[in-house]
Amino acid sequence: MFKKMLKLSSVMVLSVALLAGCGNGSKKTDSADDKDPGSVKVWVQFSDETAEGKAWQEVVDNFNKEFKGKYKVSTEYIPRSGSGGGYEDKVNAAVTTNTLPDIITLDGPNVAAYADSGVIAPLDEYLEDADMDDVLDSIKQQGTYDGKFYAFGYSESSVGVYYNKKMFADAGISESELPTLDQPWTWTEFQAVCKKVTDKYKTPAIDICLNSKDEMLTYAYTPFVWSNGGDVVNADGTKAEGYFNEAKSVEALQFIQDLVKKGYTTNSPIEKGFQSGEYSMYLSGSWTIAEMAESYPDVEYGILPYPVSDTTKELVSPSGSWALGMTQKTKKTEAASEFIKYATNTESSKILSLGNSVLPIRNSTIELIKDEVSAEMRFLMEQNQKSAHARPVVVAYPQVTRAFQQAAQDVSYYEENKDVQKVADTRAAEMQKAIDESLK
Repeated sequence: MFKKMLKLSSVMVLSVALLAGCGNGSKKTDSADDKDPGSVKVWVQFSDETAEGKAWQEVVDNFNKEFKGKYKVSTEYIPRSGSGGGYEDKVNAAVTTNTLPDIITLDGPNVAAYADSGVIAPLDEYLEDADMDDVLDSIKQQGTYDGKFYAFGYSESSVGVYYNKKMFADAGISESELPTLDQPWTWTEFQAVCKKVTDKYKTPAIDICLNSKDEMLTYAYTPFVWSNGGDVVNADGTKAEGYFNEAKSVEALQFIQDLVKKGYTTNSPIEKGFQSGEYSMYLSGSWTIAEMAESYPDVEYGILPYPVSDTTKELVSPSGSWALGMTQKTKKTEAASEFIKYATNTESSKILSLGNSVLPIRNSTIELIKDEVSAEMRFLMEQNQKSAHARPVVVAYPQVTRAFQQAAQDVSYYEENKDVQKVADTRAAEMQKAIDESLK
């Protein structure tokens, strides 16, 4: 138990801030009957008053209607606070008192910690009829630990390069020169465009969120490492040294530093600089689509794919969001697994995607809704199908991501940290120490 709590106590706020739920206080709906084997309870990290909560309740109501008399699911809404606490605090407290519900939601990067600690159970034996071939590879990657599938993501996310169409046109960049998912810009080509735009407007070309100092840095920058053939940790999640500080990974950090050094980006961007027309490009996620529609409807913009390594020319994009896990505590495995499958089927994915403006987890859902969403959302869905990559599945993820974030910050202050290899060596050693501790 001590080992379990030591690992779980390090589970931090890992999802991108704009993807997190909001509000305070928990709320229960239709309490589950502990004595009824078909009645299960699920804890979720958002409020029932949000768009996500309303879409979620529709899925729950549909399940209860379809399986009336056999299964019934009830939800306890436990919104995360502004600092990300609340939900994780309650889950961790319930671990110590053995009072977990049948199903919990968990952030994708936390899967390894919860699985290794025995909080959630493998789902593999329950998924024979779940059409897993239809599920995006990134969802399967995110939910798999030590060869077993523990957590089923119920929504997806992605990041792209937002660009201002008018600013591009005024800088002499035509639509025909823009990259596609099949032919993305290389790092060199991307920097050439950045130079053209920077020279035109005498301001950094792109805001890559270097000032966020949080999970956004790991989420958005790991694709640069992967595109170049590097990695943060090995496939088993046991080694960072020899991976994060090897040449291919260091070259990706050098790419980030070069963007700052050449004035193409900045580690102190103006707030809402892309939205206000200060920067012509913005590295941001799917949530920005809703922001642009609601608050900046006059800005004509599009989304471009990630620039790719000149060496591999492989497109890689980030992904990951919240997932459903069946707790080891539950004895109601049949009902719990049936709900997890239902909440992640094609129709439920459609409800959650359209209701909460998030990306689908299934190819069939993408096909189903592609004509109902904006061109920008459709682009990110297609990018996920082609190139989505989940963040590292490692028990010590909170410490690993913190070290990655610090490395990104370090190299951005290039005058103090000219030696990118030294930065990578230092941060890889920090990752390795945390990993070693988690494996004891």
